[in-house]
Amino acid sequence: MSARSRSLAVAMAAASALALSACGGGGGGGGADSDEAIPIGIIADLTGATGDVGKPYNEGMLAYVDWRNGEDGIEGRQIDAMSNDYAYEVPQAEQLYKQYVNDGVVAIQGWGTGDTEALSGSVARDELPFISGSFAEPLTDPEEAPYNFIIAPTYSDQMRIALDWISEDSGGKSEVAVFHNDSPFGEAPVADGQKWIDEESLDLGYEAYPMPSGSQNFVGLLSQAKKQGAKYVVIQNVASPAALVAKDIAAQNLDMKIVCLNWCANELFIDSAGAKAAEGHLLVQPFAPMAADKEGHQDLKEYAEANDLDPATLGTSWVQGWYAMHVMAEGIEAALKNGDDLTGPAIREALETMGPIETGGVVGNGTVEFSGDSHRGSTATGIYRAEDGKMVEIEAGASL
Repeated sequence: MSARSRSLAVAMAAASALALSACGGGGGGGGADSDEAIPIGIIADLTGATGDVGKPYNEGMLAYVDWRNGEDGIEGRQIDAMSNDYAYEVPQAEQLYKQYVNDGVVAIQGWGTGDTEALSGSVARDELPFISGSFAEPLTDPEEAPYNFIIAPTYSDQMRIALDWISEDSGGKSEVAVFHNDSPFGEAPVADGQKWIDEESLDLGYEAYPMPSGSQNFVGLLSQAKKQGAKYVVIQNVASPAALVAKDIAAQNLDMKIVCLNWCANELFIDSAGAKAAEGHLLVQPFAPMAADKEGHQDLKEYAEANDLDPATLGTSWVQGWYAMHVMAEGIEAALKNGDDLTGPAIREALETMGPIETGGVVGNGTVEFSGDSHRGSTATGIYRAEDGKMVEIEAGASL
């Protein structure tokens, strides 16, 4: 496929989504010997509260679909990706989900914690594999969420790794403030963080502070954290509000170090805060940024160059979307190679039994693997430091 036609296919995948959905009654996955396109639904946040990272994540998924289709698809079958914006509103996600079920999709790519948890029961009932942008820990338990899959360490795992790092960095004793999105996404790792401190007998003080949405600064929260004596601020939020915190810390010359978890641990945080304000803050990020130059970035580089994109401008959220779709595609391919009809249960079984999925060092310690007992694809994460406006890897594959 030429660069031009690939670009066109990406645009059509997004633009034709509503039209495709409106047709209804999709044909599903078909038999093992079918040559029909494989329908996958995408619930995307392009314009909502987490759209700053949701939009590039969605673009990364659609770019993967375009690239994979250009490589003869999955076992010779094209991927028919239907992507629609739900603006981070749970009712809209539920409406889109029903639409995709009517369209006959064989799997869904979801996004937020609140909507993923709200849909988990329906996903199980309808037997639809669901890979999410949410890394909430309950979604990894097949007993509770048999069709949900998480391809990276959970938010709670990331919090545990962050607390271990803080304990070591501080010399064993410090105060930690947790600034979090005031939502199920933001709250997901908070209690598990306190539990980890208790279990490991870490000498860390720990207080959580919800971040009001739409705030123009976080001076008030930082004042509370200062009274607590906090030297570290773990942030469980997206990049834009985290960047405001970094600016406020710099403006007040506070002796505090930010430790961002996944969705603020990216280039957007550094660019939005400015290199000077971001300097020295820590980023717990399970997906290696393009700057890390892993083997698994090669296909992304070649795709970008063929489509007149600068690989250096592909943010970590874009990379994350690419690999979320890669893992799903690999599961679908394994199901087809097993000779199964392309159904949700067949894809689920393939994901649970196919062994490690190679990511060339991009995700966790390099591979993603599920089992019948756990849908947690990885427990390892990279740790980066903001230095001179870039993400610099200080530890690869950190794990508990």
